[in-house]
Amino acid sequence: MNLPPFYVDEIIRTAIKEDINYIDVATDLLIDEKQHTKGVMLAKAEGVLCGIDVALRVFELLGPGLFEFKKFKNDGDRVKCGEIIAEIKGPTTLMLKGERTALNMVQHMSGIATETAHCVSLIEGTKATVADTRKTLPGIRSLQKYAVMRGGGKNHRFNLSDCAMLKDNHIDAAGGIIPAVKALREKIGHTVKIEVETRNLYEVSQAIEAKADIIMLDNMDVATMTEAVNMINGRALTEASGGITYETIGDIAKTGVDIISIGALTHSVKAFDISLKIKVGGEN
Repeated sequence: MNLPPFYVDEIIRTAIKEDINYIDVATDLLIDEKQHTKGVMLAKAEGVLCGIDVALRVFELLGPGLFEFKKFKNDGDRVKCGEIIAEIKGPTTLMLKGERTALNMVQHMSGIATETAHCVSLIEGTKATVADTRKTLPGIRSLQKYAVMRGGGKNHRFNLSDCAMLKDNHIDAAGGIIPAVKALREKIGHTVKIEVETRNLYEVSQAIEAKADIIMLDNMDVATMTEAVNMINGRALTEASGGITYETIGDIAKTGVDIISIGALTHSVKAFDISLKIKVGGEN
């Protein structure tokens, strides 16, 4: 898992505090704290796994040194319905307390990776790549963007410091594309790229004249997008965005765009179905 442990641990601790508060009134009052359990994480759908290390880390934080793990699948692996993903052995009370938090994370991240992989498959054979956006859930952006990568996609900017993206409101407030880019060029550092959102061919021509590094083709139909890509002719990277669906993504990729950004990868993805089944005793 190439996510910084301090970042992951902070997210997990926040989630555990939210879920447990100070007591689990069912588990703590019902189960003997000395009881041990074997748990099996089971895929209940077919797709791309992501977040298994994050999920297992939940139990490590709840009971440092008290759990044993076996992983049968890793992030980025394809899993089939019925396959065992991991095996967990440890105190029953702690496994029950961490179950929901662990599953929430691995289900959400696997849902993103699975959706991304499907979109990538729909544009196979073109030069386009699938990318995410900043339309992420507060506090877990890095987990979501990591999941996109594991699904075969690429990451757009992580935050407002990564790239200067001039959207319609920036452009309107600054008096147009050309003056906006000119004013920004005079102030930004040499490592920062400028991306300009365009809504029509006139704005594309303005972005070309302003020498934008990346030109976003926002909510354009395929015919207009094709013309825009031809106008740009490699002078800037091109990004298609807005209203991307399974039905349209293939034709959009064939226009020659470099990037197809999809907010739905992170803001409205369906969770991947994974369950945790336990057997008291933990030996078999």
